[in-house]
Formats: sequence, structure tokens, C-alpha cells
Amino acid sequence: MTSLTARIADGVAAIPAEQWDACAGTANPFLAHAFLAALEQSGSVGGRSGWQPIPIVVDGADGTPAAIAPAYAKTHSQGEYVFDHAWADAWERAGGSYYPKLQVAVPFTPVPGPRLLLRDPAAAPALIAALEAVTDRHQLSSAHATFVAPEQVPAFEAAGWLVREGTQFHWRNDGYSTFDDFLAALSSRKRKAIRKERAAAVEGLTIRHLTGAQIGAREWDAFWTFYQDTGSRKWGQPYLTRAFFPLLGAALGERVLLILAEREGVPIAGALNLIGEHALYGRYWGCTQDVPFLHFELCYYQAIDAAIARGLATVEAGAQGEHKLARGYVPVPTWSAHYIPDAGFRRAVADFLSRERAAVEADQEFMDAMTPFKRG
Repeated sequence: MTSLTARIADGVAAIPAEQWDACAGTANPFLAHAFLAALEQSGSVGGRSGWQPIPIVVDGADGTPAAIAPAYAKTHSQGEYVFDHAWADAWERAGGSYYPKLQVAVPFTPVPGPRLLLRDPAAAPALIAALEAVTDRHQLSSAHATFVAPEQVPAFEAAGWLVREGTQFHWRNDGYSTFDDFLAALSSRKRKAIRKERAAAVEGLTIRHLTGAQIGAREWDAFWTFYQDTGSRKWGQPYLTRAFFPLLGAALGERVLLILAEREGVPIAGALNLIGEHALYGRYWGCTQDVPFLHFELCYYQAIDAAIARGLATVEAGAQGEHKLARGYVPVPTWSAHYIPDAGFRRAVADFLSRERAAVEADQEFMDAMTPFKRG
């Protein structure tokens, strides 16, 4: 491919939505211009957040983007879910400055997907080279592409980036027509346990699935309360601002699914999901009343119900969580890619990653044997 020009854009919102989405496609809602621009417009990124949006664009001969990387200059390692704090500590102890670094990711979102958004697949090497050039010219310690779609990992490997393996737990739809079909694939003991959990979780409650215009100010106010509670306990303070949620609802409409639990008409818990072309993505959860098993019901079982109803292939319910195993979610590998210009630091990280991968894959094999499905 010829006549390619790389540049740094002043945020996602500075790129026309139709040009961004022509590169990002429509399968993954987190990569949509509407989602990423809402993060900027709501003040969730930019400013003093430590996430400065600097999307890197490779323009084709026609002057429009052939490839884009959703990139951010980061001054910390929060909200990434691929943990490099030990790397930062080591680099700082050696006298270097780990921050700022270049992060290619969807902020606060451990959802695998393309990190090279390609209208023209032939532009992939040029985009990776542009990421490296930005890192080198601005004397950044490193560049990191996190939760990379498996099919894009070879492109980073070919460019010499270090690849890191992790684990998530996803539910897979094996052609189920109902939740009972899914339960029938489980061992009798696990099937009974899930039925018992579900009955206990919803006793005295009403569960509502809301999308698009069904989600109004009242529902967003309730969910903001839930989100603040969870965020303050997990991260110290919530990553997203109050303004983000109605912007998200307006921008993505029917692709937003809010599952609420109500007691006598009052919301007491909620789980927010986004609907992709092939997957349901569980994102945020919170509650104002502690109800046993309600977290599992709203985040895992209701998500399975919603995915089956829509014919979706998978449910991706967020990072970590070995407790998902007993509920029919299976371990799957996740991938990140890392560009480290300093040769000595690169050797140390490469050695760490080699040892870490062996442990991660051993854990995956062990956990795969712990899934609740019937054994042939």
C-alpha cells in the first residue's frame, strides 16, 4: 500500500464519526465513535483523568483514515485490567520515568476487540509503525495494546512486540433455545445449585430488561447510585462521570441493555450491558440492598437469558472472577501486546512474560477441568 500518512488526532470527537466507524466496523460497540466520543464529552477521559485521548491515524491516498488506533497518553496504570504496576516500579527504581506511556485500549473496559481499526487491512503494519514512532519520538517508556482480538496478535508479534496472555471467563451459547436448555448441559448438582440460587435471588423482586428510550432519567439516576457504590469500593472513586450514562444511552440506544431489580417499584440493583453483533457485554453492576445471589442473577444468569433471546454467541461478563466457573462461564485466553524500546528493560519483561504465560496456561487447563458441564 502506498501514499500513507500518519498523524495524531485531537481526540476521537475530532474525527468524523463516519470515518471512524468505517475503520472500526459495527460488531463491537465499545469501539464505536459514539461510545468513545461519549467518554470524552462526559469528561470521563481527558482533563485530569490520566487518560489523554490521542488517536493515531494512518490516512490513505484519498486523505481519509485507512487505519486508526484508539490511543491514550497515560499518566498512571488505573482502569486497564492488564496490570503493569510491577513493571512501572522496576523502571522507576532503575531511574527511568514509566509515565507517561502510550495505551491502545478502550478506557475502563476489559473487553477484547480490534486495537488496529482497519478500513484497509494492508495498513496494519503502517499503523503499528506509527505507534512505535510516537513512543520513540516522545521518549515514552513503552506502548501497550490491551485486550487485543486474537486475530490481530500475529501482526503485533510480526512487528516484534512482546505478547502477554491472560484469562477471562465467557459464556458460550451452544445453540440453546432457553435457559433450561443450558442447564441441561450441566451436571445435576450444578443444575440444582443454579436453580436454587436464582429462586433465592429474585424472591420478592421484579426484574426488568430496559433498552433505548425505556431507560430514562429515573433509571440512570438509580444506576448512577449503584455504580458509585461499586466504584468507591473497587477503585476508590468511579472512573465514569454522571454525564456519561445518558450520553451513552442517547448514542447507542437499543444497543444498551439495563437490567434492574426492583422491590415494590423501587430499583435496588442494576447491571449495565452493551449488545454487540455476536456478544452481550456485561459492564457495570451495583446495588443499594444486599440480597444473596442477586449479583449472580443480574450479571450472569439474566445476561445468559438476554443472550439466548437475541441469538448471541457469547456473554462476556468482565474481568477476572473464578466464581463464574460454577455458573457456566469458561476460561478463555486474552492477549495484550507491548512495545518496549529499551533493550535491557525489554529483556527483563520478556523473561517475566515467558514464566507468567506458563503459569497462566496451567491455570487455564486446571480451571477448564472445573467447569460444571457434563463429562462425556
